[in-house]
Amino acid sequence: QVQLVESGGGLVQPGESLRLSCAATGTIFSIGDMGWYRQAPGKQRELVARITSAGSTNYADSVKGRFTISRDNAKNTVYLRMLSLKPEDTAVYSCYGNIRRTSRNPWFTDWGQGTQVTVSS
Repeated sequence: QVQLVESGGGLVQPGESLRLSCAATGTIFSIGDMGWYRQAPGKQRELVARITSAGSTNYADSVKGRFTISRDNAKNTVYLRMLSLKPEDTAVYSCYGNIRRTSRNPWFTDWGQGTQVTVSS
């Protein structure tokens, strides 16, 4: 069984920072891409950032220059550092990982439970 456990969400004021963490635990042979999506009320889910196992990154235009995604492969953990937060960043943030349980299993996308980020004065 694989679980992705997120932490780090909360309520902050505009301009402040947060760091989200997402740790994959359980039976894991290999992890490929990891990343973060977000969904605000009444809006479509949006890919915020993703990172390959080699460290290549992609970001949504709306967060470029403010958010940084990183990962610690030894800890099976992905991070999202969010600076200069804006009210429009308010959403539920969910992490994902493309994971193989064993060398004989196919890749499977696992998801975290989601963490609320609220940016408000």
